[in-house]
Amino acid sequence: MVQPSKTIPGRGATINRTSNRFNTLEREPDGDFLDYKDLWEGKAERPKTTVTIERARKIISYNSSPDIGFDRSINTVRGCEHGCIYCFARPTHAFHDLSPGLDFETRLFAKPRAAELLRAELAKPGYVCAPIGLGTNTDPYQPIERDWRITRSVLEVLAECRHPLTITTKSDRVVRDLDLLAPMAAQGLAAVALSITTLDPKLAMALEPRAPTPARRLKAVEALAAAGVPVYVSLAPVIPAINDHEMEALLEAAARAGARAAFFLPVRLPHEVAPLFKAWLEEHFPDRAGKVMSVIRSIREGRENDPNFFTRMRGSGPWAELLRTRFQIACRKHGLNRERMRVRSDLFRPPRGAQGELF
Repeated sequence: MVQPSKTIPGRGATINRTSNRFNTLEREPDGDFLDYKDLWEGKAERPKTTVTIERARKIISYNSSPDIGFDRSINTVRGCEHGCIYCFARPTHAFHDLSPGLDFETRLFAKPRAAELLRAELAKPGYVCAPIGLGTNTDPYQPIERDWRITRSVLEVLAECRHPLTITTKSDRVVRDLDLLAPMAAQGLAAVALSITTLDPKLAMALEPRAPTPARRLKAVEALAAAGVPVYVSLAPVIPAINDHEMEALLEAAARAGARAAFFLPVRLPHEVAPLFKAWLEEHFPDRAGKVMSVIRSIREGRENDPNFFTRMRGSGPWAELLRTRFQIACRKHGLNRERMRVRSDLFRPPRGAQGELF
């Protein structure tokens, strides 16, 4: 089923394809689909977010990617209500025979037993400690965290075990957990990356409709830095002719807020993200949609996406090299990336009650 391309207030995707790599059937609405009549006539209600409990058997995911600086991560929720149109995690919803479009933003799967599962995995005799990344696929502080507090429960276990972690988020809700993060940072166990892609609130509303405003994210950088938590700012993604012109201003604002380091990634469009992104461009920026895609293809060696290790994170060609040069100059100017931030793994202790603990 393909819904008509149409901006829905508070949502990122403009289409909701149910055909994907695993289910190639695609149907157009006809007289049998009366439940879609109001949608096609422009009378449909805004889609509401639903949350399904996922009965996960483990919570730590491992990867062997050579271009990622960690080998394990935790994602407390599948799907993300922030609705970032460029999100590379959208295709994961296709595994559930759901759309990487609106379904990804509105049909979430939460893992309320995450802390319990984590405690069990950390207690295993053969567990070897290394930094865990939170927010590597979907945001650990998206709106449902306010009530579900799953990320909070995971942090409590990691703090108890003195386990190192890094957090990537677009939400200022991370400041809520400073009572845990600040003591961990003082021991060299925690660092946070705030993703800020634009300083323009109108553009942010289109790109990331349910994420906090850029101003609120910068305030979160200030609060984390003031509490002694090492803070990165992530310019991810940089999109040609959409937000690339803001790179220098973003880095200046990040440094002024107290960030110690920054990184950027050119936009990636894997699998079902490409058609979603192109539909979004036609809806929001029809005057430059062709230019944006042309530059993206120039960065990706003529393709809309480059899945290869290393180049997928950097891009190639003159346009990508220009971005890197601009980034490096701006970082030097504002004192960013002078030191490489690391979290330590030598303080780890298994959870209380773990096998072999005597007292």
